[in-house]
Amino acid sequence: QDRVEQPSGEMTANKGDPVTLHCNYSTSATNVYIYWYKQLPNRSPTFMLSVFSFGKGTTVDEFKDRFFPTLNSKSTTVQLMIKNLHVSDSAVYYCALQPTVT
Repeated sequence: QDRVEQPSGEMTANKGDPVTLHCNYSTSATNVYIYWYKQLPNRSPTFMLSVFSFGKGTTVDEFKDRFFPTLNSKSTTVQLMIKNLHVSDSAVYYCALQPTVT
């Protein structure tokens, strides 16, 4: 059964700090597609970036400078590092799994 889990929960950090968000997934698929979304209060989630176990993902322009994903297929984990934290980064972040078998 495919599943995704974000163990970090709520995090607090200071402006300018680096922060790493964590995501664990489970799937039997050979190629894994992970998508990250940002949700501001009273807004719908918006797509930020994607990372794949094979091939290259995409990142929306506004996130290219400070948001860096890493996918580790062996440990089935994904990390999203945010460099130089801004106040505007305060939000709920979601990772989503879309597995495909090739």
